[in-house]
Amino acid sequence: MGKFIISKRNNGEFQFNLKAVNGQVILTSQGYSTKSSCENGINSVKTNSQEDAKFERNTARDGRCYFNLKAGNGQIIGTSQMYETDNGMENGIESVKNNAPNASVEDEINL
Repeated sequence: MGKFIISKRNNGEFQFNLKAVNGQVILTSQGYSTKSSCENGINSVKTNSQEDAKFERNTARDGRCYFNLKAGNGQIIGTSQMYETDNGMENGIESVKNNAPNASVEDEINL
C-alpha cells in the first residue's frame, strides 16, 4: 500500500507526495497555504484517481512524458515525475490508481 507524505516547503506552503510501495514518488501536489487544504487535496486524489479521464497525459519540450491528475473542477491536484516513454507514464498512472485509494497519510511537519 502506498502512502501520502505531508511536508512543508521552504516558502511555508504545504504539499504532499504520494509514494508507491517501493518508496518512489509517483505524484506531487501543488503548494497549499494551509495544512487542512493539503489534506483536502489528498482526499481529492483518493477520489479522482479512480477515473482515467481525470489523468491528463502530456509531453514536455524535451520529449519526456508526464501526467497531471485533475479534480472535477479541472484544477490540477498533482503532477507526476518525468518519464522517458509513454509506457513508463502509463505505468505511473496505474500506480497512482492502485496506491492512492487506501494509502496511509504521514505528517512530516513538526508543528
